[in-house]
This record gives sequence, structure tokens and C-alpha cells, in this order.
Amino acid sequence: MAFLSEALARVAPSATVAISQKARELAQQGRDIIALSAGEPDFDTPLNVRDAAKAAMDAGKTRYTNVDGIPELKAAVAAKFKRDNGLDVTAADCFVSSGGKQIIFNALMATLNPGDEVVVPVPYWVSYPEIVRLCGAEPVFAVADASTGFKLSPAVLEAAITPKTKWLLLNTPSNPTGAAYSAAELRGLADVLLAHPHVHILTDDIYEVLVYDGGSFATIAQVEPKLQGRTLTMNGVSKSHAMTGWRIGFCTGPRPLLAAMTKLQGQSTSCPTSIAQWAAVEALNGPQDFLAEWRQVFQARRDMVVAGLNANTGLDCLTPEGAFYVFPSCQRLLGRTSAGGTLLTTDEDFVLALLEETGVALVHGTAFGLPGHFRLSYAASNAELEEAVKRIQWFCAGIH
Repeated sequence: MAFLSEALARVAPSATVAISQKARELAQQGRDIIALSAGEPDFDTPLNVRDAAKAAMDAGKTRYTNVDGIPELKAAVAAKFKRDNGLDVTAADCFVSSGGKQIIFNALMATLNPGDEVVVPVPYWVSYPEIVRLCGAEPVFAVADASTGFKLSPAVLEAAITPKTKWLLLNTPSNPTGAAYSAAELRGLADVLLAHPHVHILTDDIYEVLVYDGGSFATIAQVEPKLQGRTLTMNGVSKSHAMTGWRIGFCTGPRPLLAAMTKLQGQSTSCPTSIAQWAAVEALNGPQDFLAEWRQVFQARRDMVVAGLNANTGLDCLTPEGAFYVFPSCQRLLGRTSAGGTLLTTDEDFVLALLEETGVALVHGTAFGLPGHFRLSYAASNAELEEAVKRIQWFCAGIH
């Protein structure tokens, strides 16, 4: 329509939202659907966190707060970064927003101009390049495919940086692949970034607590403190405390950048929800012992799904180090026909035929910038995952 903005025309709809919506529509029609397309834990928000929200409401803490978050939550965020990540910050170095996505949006909107470039490793979370484009800048894609375990190499990062580069977006553990960078791997990227002082780093650590096989999480400002002055370290309670609907994200970074983000947020959403902020205080300051149990459950699910997808299906699935996604290749099955008669030319054909013929909802890899793959979220019950794997195996066996 003529009255819509040119900026909006640069942005594609979210593929993950579209697939999830299609799955919901089929379910409403009475179809037996197993939706593994969304990325949110299937656990309940911990009881102590829910109780803190109720207590906040009963105490009348239901009014506007500071735009960038209540002092108590910013202090809890600073304590979390110091405790878990070795970042020596105070509440004045922290910022709270309505979810992690708004942190990213605020940071890029506050800093990008037309002609600026942002290095986006491929595969990427679907919103990264679209937010960059909405800001009038250009995403520069740096491929990190299965040959490198879906991790950006120093050489590829170096090749992607130009004088126009303003940001590197780094997500570990990764959505959609589950790849988690070790401290040594981040060290290699940090060495490249030290040589390019005009490049800032936005590290999306939202899946920090979900690292498996006894691995330890690392963030780049922790690995190289010299980068802290140009790094925005973003996190939140959505994945760590099963609080996706509470919409609380937080970050630490250079104070001039946080001031700019506060200015922007003051003219858009204003403060995050007051009740959710008080719940997040309890989430960060309260007991964290449940996380070990959640990790154990997720790791067992990961192992079951990876084994099932690699069991004579024609799929090739790496074992991810973190998050709750797998990102298998379906490349060997493309160019063939499904049992239902659909020619599988692309990865999107594959996931749509799978949904239609088996009721399993996944997201095609092209949505994340890497064709020939798909993303499966194993943040679902064991029973659902076991049944989904059976249906995927049946579907793959019928391809001819």
C-alpha cells in the first residue's frame, strides 16, 4: 500500500512466526500437530519468581518505573554479570528492556546510519538482518556452516570487516544451531576485533545457561577485557528462567550507548512492565539450583533427537553444544519426491511437506540464511519429541 514506509518494505516477515501460525491453524482444524518451530522452554516459571510477581502486585508496585529499569533490577543485573561473567560493572552500566529483542533493536536504531554495515554470521537468528535493514544499514553475511561447526572463523570475520563496519552480532550458544563458542574460539575472534577498533560487538548471550557436556560458557568481553568498552553484552530471563512471556531483557555496555538507548526507549515503549521487573529481580537473585536439572533434561532430549535424526533418514545432524535447537542438513533428500507426491526442491518444500503429511512443524534453514537445513526445537516434552522423531523418520523413508 502506498502509505506504508520504505523502511518497512526492506523487512521480511518472521519465518518462525509464520510456520508457528500455520501449525496453530492446522491444529484448530483438528489436525494432530507437534509444533517444534518455536523457541521457548516447556518448563513452568519457577514458583519463587511467580510469587515475587504476586507480592509486587499486592504491594502496589504496578506503576511506571524508570525508563531503563528499576534500580533493584539493574543492581541484580550488575551482580549477575559480575558473578557469572566476570564483568566488573555497576547498576549504572546496565539497562533493562521489554525482552532481549528490544535491546538489540534499541542498540542498532541508536547507532546505525544509511551506508553502515553490520557483520551477521550465517546461519543467524531471523530478526538480526531485518532489524539492521529497518535501521537503513546493510547486513554483511559471514558464513559459518557445518564445516566449522556453525562457528565463525577468524579468517571469515576478517574478510567481512570493512571501513563501513559498525557492529558484529555474535550469538552464543546459537539460535538456530546450538553452537557454543569456547573461550579459545572467542579468543581468535577477539584478536581480529582488536585490530579493528571501529567495530563494536553485540553479543547475544540469551542461552548462556544451556551449555552441555560439562562445557563452560564464555562471553567475549570476559575473554578480552580490552573489548569491554565497545561491547554490548545482552542477556535476559526468557530462556534461563522460562519467562518468555514476561518480556525482560537486560544488557551492560558503554554508558553513552546506554544513554542513547534510554532516550530511544523513552520515546517508544517507555519502561518494561513493573511486575515483570520485580519477578526478574527474584529470578536473578534467588536460587539457581534448578538450572542443573533443566540442563540435564535438555541434554537428554538433545541426544535422543540427534540419534533419531541420524538413524538412516538421509539427514545429517551435528550434535550442538548448547541452546535447545538442532540444525540438520536435508540436502541429500532434496530433488526427490515425498510419499505424498510433493517435489522437494528446497528446504522450505521439505518442511512444508513434512508439516502437511506428518503434522510436525519445523522451520526451514533458508529463513536463517543457510539453505538445505531445518531447525528443530527440542524444548518440548519427551513424548512429543519421540513421536516427532518417528514421524520424521517415516517421512524420510517415504522420499523417493
